Amino acid sequence: MASLLIKNAHIVNEEEVFEADVFIQDGIIRQISQGLRIIADQSFDLKGKYLLPGVIDDQVHFREPGLMHKGDLYTESRAAIAGGTTSFMEMPNTKPQALTQKLLEQKYERAAEVSTANYSFFMGAANDNLEEVLKTDPREVCGIKVFMGSSTGNMLVDDEKTLEQIFKEAPILVATHCEKEEVVQKNFAVYKQKYGDDIPVHFHPIIRSEEACYESSKQAISLAKKYDTRLHILHISTEKELALFRNDIPLAEKRVTAEVCVHHLWFTENDYADKGMRIKWNPAVKKASDRAALRRALLDGRLDILATDHAPHTKNEKAKPYTKSPSGGPMVQHALVTMLELYHQGIFSLEQIVEKMSHAPAICFQIEKRGFIREGYYADLVVVDLNDPWRVHPSNILYKCGWSPLEGTQFQSKILQTFVNGQLVYHQAKIDQSVRGMRLRFER
Repeated sequence: MASLLIKNAHIVNEEEVFEADVFIQDGIIRQISQGLRIIADQSFDLKGKYLLPGVIDDQVHFREPGLMHKGDLYTESRAAIAGGTTSFMEMPNTKPQALTQKLLEQKYERAAEVSTANYSFFMGAANDNLEEVLKTDPREVCGIKVFMGSSTGNMLVDDEKTLEQIFKEAPILVATHCEKEEVVQKNFAVYKQKYGDDIPVHFHPIIRSEEACYESSKQAISLAKKYDTRLHILHISTEKELALFRNDIPLAEKRVTAEVCVHHLWFTENDYADKGMRIKWNPAVKKASDRAALRRALLDGRLDILATDHAPHTKNEKAKPYTKSPSGGPMVQHALVTMLELYHQGIFSLEQIVEKMSHAPAICFQIEKRGFIREGYYADLVVVDLNDPWRVHPSNILYKCGWSPLEGTQFQSKILQTFVNGQLVYHQAKIDQSVRGMRLRFER
């Protein structure tokens, strides 16, 4: 593998911004210092551009196998790379669902063949596969995914005894989708009776309500405390839930952590009028007051990780009436630039963005030698120009589904280059098709 020297970078890492050069050899960062005079196979002078650790997205749905008309590991990993995401953790609600160790390993084998980004896959939990769940290797797999509310893929775990056993015996981090099913179904029945299939989408946050989210998150935390489970709650969307989480201990010591998604920090219920089903997610985009509270909680440490829940569907699928339009949307290509736009608005600092998108996922999941710009770590790096405006347009969208809820949005910052394991994968809006990512390993 070629050696690489990155010169004159503004490095954003571990709560500071500083100027330095970075020398990389065999995919590993070997030296970080000013004025390095090393002869390398490749050299890049960033001339003051910003160098960030690659984003680690702990929640994506890349749709392979079985749903590949929406997206696949090849197309969506390329979109991730173009957006500065160098590592992803993918969910089990594919077809077939990843409910056995054999099916799970098949996803790893496929990713090794086609993924340009580094990868890991969650083991799926169901009402009847506890024996398979308990075989999960903590060193080789990011976590166990439990749907405590129904969503795309119908993997709801609603058997109380099964839930208890998963939380009691899980050998690894348990990640949950928390929406209380009884509450959702009761709300849905009201609007279904009134509108049939064509429920106006602005009722979505009332159907999948604050109460549904809060009660389910509270139940998950109660089970985690009962059994001392390592719990990670995905896509928090309400202000009320924030009272359930702590910010008085270091992330590495937390037994319960929480994630927020980019779309819940960007959109509000006011956007349904313009975006319609394109911003129909589970959990739902809610009030402006929820968005403001989520932003505050990300800053003060009650929310630990920032992710995307990237979940592509075709334009035709999303254009269907409410009851037939699937929830989810593609975000992985635009997550980092969206957060950098919030930096330009004065809401988050560069250091805070890097902490929540790179450092915190690495700490939370105990990922081996990634998430930081450190000597001895893998060289997963992103070069950013903070002042190169561009607009999201179908012509520059790399998702297989070909659309984005951010179409028409102008961003001030641009991803210039992405390095994966020391290899330049993305440069001048082109992707090196020959590069393949690596399987993530975990220090557990």
